[in-house]
Amino acid sequence: MKEISVKALAKVNLGLDVVRKREDGYHEVRMIMQTIHLFDRLEIMRNQSGRITMSTNLAFLPTNENNLVYKAAALLKEEFDIGDGIDVKLHKHIPVAAGMAGGSTDAAAVLYGMNRIFDLGLSKEDLMTRGVKLGADVPYCIMRGTALAEGIGEKLSALPPMVKCPVLIAKPQIGVSTKFVYENLKLDADIVHPDIDGLIGAIRAKNLEQIAGHMGNVLETVTIPNYPVIAEIKEHMMEHGAVHAMMSGSGPTVFGLFANGDTAVAAYEAMRESNLAKQVYLTSIYNNAR
Repeated sequence: MKEISVKALAKVNLGLDVVRKREDGYHEVRMIMQTIHLFDRLEIMRNQSGRITMSTNLAFLPTNENNLVYKAAALLKEEFDIGDGIDVKLHKHIPVAAGMAGGSTDAAAVLYGMNRIFDLGLSKEDLMTRGVKLGADVPYCIMRGTALAEGIGEKLSALPPMVKCPVLIAKPQIGVSTKFVYENLKLDADIVHPDIDGLIGAIRAKNLEQIAGHMGNVLETVTIPNYPVIAEIKEHMMEHGAVHAMMSGSGPTVFGLFANGDTAVAAYEAMRESNLAKQVYLTSIYNNAR
C-alpha cells in the first residue's frame, strides 16, 4: 500500500473526576471518554526519500518534531527500522488546544495509517501500547467509542455504546493551558466530585436524562472562575434546549447534548449568532470502534 486517508475523530469527556495528585506530579483521573463525529483528515503517503514530511492547512501548527503527528511517525519508523519515509497532509478541523484530544487523535491516525501502509502487523492493543508513549489520550483515540479511563488516562475499559444524540460544540476565542488548570486544581474537602459510577450506570441503561443528571467535570472549578465565558456558553446551550452542557477536558470547549435534532439545529444557529464562540459545530455521538 502506498497511501491511505484516515479520519482522526475528536472526543469529549462525559464525566471527568480527579482522584488525587500523585507523588510524581501526575494526577490520577476517572473519566468517561466519548468519540464524536467531528474529525481531522490525514492523507498519509509513502515516499522513497526516507524523510518524514508534514503539511497542514493551519499555518500556526508546527510541522516538525514538535508535532505529535511527526513524533508518531518517527516512533514507528525507528522501532521497525523503516527505510522509506512518509508525507502527511493534515486537514485540521478539530479546534486546537480545546480539550478534544485533537493532537492525540492525529497521532493515533498516523500509527494506524503507518501500520497499514508498511504492513507492520500490529494489533489495536499493540498500537495502544505504543500510543501511550506519545500521550495519555492517544491509546483512547486508537480505541474510540465509549470508555472509562483511569490512572493518568491510559487505563481503559470499554463501556456499552453511548445513546446516539446530537452534540453541539462551541469553542470560545480564549485558549486554556492544561498545565495551568491542573496546577490550580484544589482537591480539598469542599470540592464536589462527579458521580462517575452513576454515569456508567446511566450509560448502561441508555437513558439520556439520567446521563445528563450524572455528568460533571471537576476541572470546571478552575476554568470557570478564570474564564467566565465558559459558563456563559453552558448557560446559553441550556437555555436553548440542551439536556446538559459541560466543558470537555481542561477546556475551553463546551459541548451540549440534545434529545431532539430540530432543537439542536436551532441551538446551533443561536450559538453562531451569539458571538460567544469562535468555532461552532453541530455533530453527533460516534460509537464505532476502530
